[in-house]
Amino acid sequence: MTAPEERLARAALTRAVEPGDEHAGRWLRRYGAVGFLQRLRDPDLGPYPDRDPGPDPHPGPSGTEPFAGTGRKRVDGWRRRAADADPRRDLDAVDRLGGRFVVPGDTEWPRQLDDLGDARPIGLWIRGPADLRTWALRSVAVVGARACTPYGAHMATTLASGLAERGWVVVSGAAFGIDGAAHRGALAAQGATVAVLACGVDTPYPRGHTELIGRIAAQGLVVGELPPGTHPTANRFILRNRVIAALTRGTVVIEAEYRSGSLVTARSAQRLGRHTMGVPGAVTSGLSAGVHELLRGEATLVTDAAEVVELVGDMGQLAPPRRGPVLPRDLLDPAAAHILEALPAGGLTPVRAVAQRAGAAPDDTLARLYELHSLGFVERQGDGWRLTNTPTEGSNARRGGT
Repeated sequence: MTAPEERLARAALTRAVEPGDEHAGRWLRRYGAVGFLQRLRDPDLGPYPDRDPGPDPHPGPSGTEPFAGTGRKRVDGWRRRAADADPRRDLDAVDRLGGRFVVPGDTEWPRQLDDLGDARPIGLWIRGPADLRTWALRSVAVVGARACTPYGAHMATTLASGLAERGWVVVSGAAFGIDGAAHRGALAAQGATVAVLACGVDTPYPRGHTELIGRIAAQGLVVGELPPGTHPTANRFILRNRVIAALTRGTVVIEAEYRSGSLVTARSAQRLGRHTMGVPGAVTSGLSAGVHELLRGEATLVTDAAEVVELVGDMGQLAPPRRGPVLPRDLLDPAAAHILEALPAGGLTPVRAVAQRAGAAPDDTLARLYELHSLGFVERQGDGWRLTNTPTEGSNARRGGT
């Protein structure tokens, strides 16, 4: 379990440092959370005060300045915000919500987030009854356009509900459009869903999803890197997407333009070695242009939950084989189907002519014609045979019908 002073320091740093700041991540790795915060609050502290630290397994830039190599403007910003941080107040605020603050080293910490390296979250503020680490082990991200089409909303809802019914956790960003449809699909199936916010977990955003985010907090999990009371910015939405990608075993994109935050999530997933999937749309739709670009690369085309699980699930969890409807002709014995193919589309044809066209013996041909007659494919008139006047699926196809 993480030491109390480490937890307090990380809580303070979530207010001092913007999410995904790799410069801060490097110093956090070098000094530890307590040492990093001390150096932010006391400018006189050098790299290693009062002791010889021994060899550094991850050396940073040399010099007497503890943050040598990081821009002065960036460090000054960290220091101003660190001076105002009150981690105990923030921890009390999330506790009053029934939430918690999870940091690396806790049993609930999802270790796949460590794949982000120095861009790893400092900690995660969480609302909801479930264990994030357990849920993340079997989770899929479903993301896409905010201004989605009815087709996109339908696909997000049905795909998410299908994943939930198969025991998978649906992760998204609680935004309008595809995100909201995915969350609702999982909730409607009485399944598990996680909303990763670009703000404090006590600050529902967008406001129009206040009720939805409340339902997710009660039935699933609401997660954020920023402390209580923090509001979103455009940059924080983009940075939030790397957490969605790292937390899950794969990302599905449903409708995204060429410039889209959803594509940022998908490309983050690709860099992390996660599965990247896309649901195709109309080629004339600009909302699907980004998805189609992904599909031309390394992304995999999927159309339903079974195909997603085939990629991200365990060995043997294969999607059912795809085929069109079974027509009566599909059920014919191959020899009978061959004779049916040999019967011309128009007029009466003698048995010998049919046999010659099929390359079969006349007696065998006659036996197959009577079999086809009993099934309604052909009829006899005198010594000739022809296709039935009422076309079946088989004969209709032979005549070029639809």
